[in-house]
Amino acid sequence: MTVSIMITTRNRVSDLVHTCSTLRELNPAPLEILVTADGCTDSTVEVLRSILPDARIIINEHGLGSVASRDRMMREARGDLVLALDDDSYPEQSDCLSTLQDFFAMNPNLAIATFPQRTDEYPLTLKQEYFGETRRVRSFPCSGACLRVSTYLSLQGFEPMFFHMYEEPDYALQCVASGWDVLFFPKITIRHHWTSSGRSEFRNHHRHSRNECWSTVMRCPFPQMIPMICWRIFSQARFAARRGLSWLIREPLWWCDALKGIPGALKRRHPVSWTGYKKWLGLSG
Repeated sequence: MTVSIMITTRNRVSDLVHTCSTLRELNPAPLEILVTADGCTDSTVEVLRSILPDARIIINEHGLGSVASRDRMMREARGDLVLALDDDSYPEQSDCLSTLQDFFAMNPNLAIATFPQRTDEYPLTLKQEYFGETRRVRSFPCSGACLRVSTYLSLQGFEPMFFHMYEEPDYALQCVASGWDVLFFPKITIRHHWTSSGRSEFRNHHRHSRNECWSTVMRCPFPQMIPMICWRIFSQARFAARRGLSWLIREPLWWCDALKGIPGALKRRHPVSWTGYKKWLGLSG
């Protein structure tokens, strides 16, 4: 099996340089490295061409979002597998690609392998040694996961309508409902520096909530879709309430945004079976 690596980035060139320097040390090396510069206005493209001259660089003059960027790279990748990373994350094991090749070869029903992360977002993980055993899960982060390309091309894949956030659980749902496995694999670990630049927790909460609602419209069968949407709204409001009144009173902002996109979500609707949906819901996060 051959392995491609994909990264999407926007105006975080210093983090990207550190990540790329680590990727150059992988042994064996990947078949290719794909990087999408999504609406970058800094020196990202010039720096990339100097430090990774063999990389395939995709330039979005205007930002299309991380989801659309990753979807394009998945469809253009030449490898059998694609290791998805952020511009500030990289595997800690230099031989990780051969480990992935063996793991996928031994698990022909595996669609996605996801890995534990040592991240500055959660400082306790930086010294954590034990992350548990291999197990089935219902989601994964694109800052550290490996995807089987043939499976991706057989399903709807990442939904570009989302722009950013929630493409991972939505795609994992497609995989699980179609009989594929999504496995947490702790023999590979990811160092995620988790740069705060360009991130807003409040904005990401609204995007996540909106996209979760759209995913329910696209994937959940009827009539279960209706109570499931109500549950999504309630659970996100409960999360916002824990963050304080200022968050809770602004929940209607994403409700309005979600409503505007419902017609588009209905056009993209590819519901899975209720059995498959329940199976996905029953997995750990």
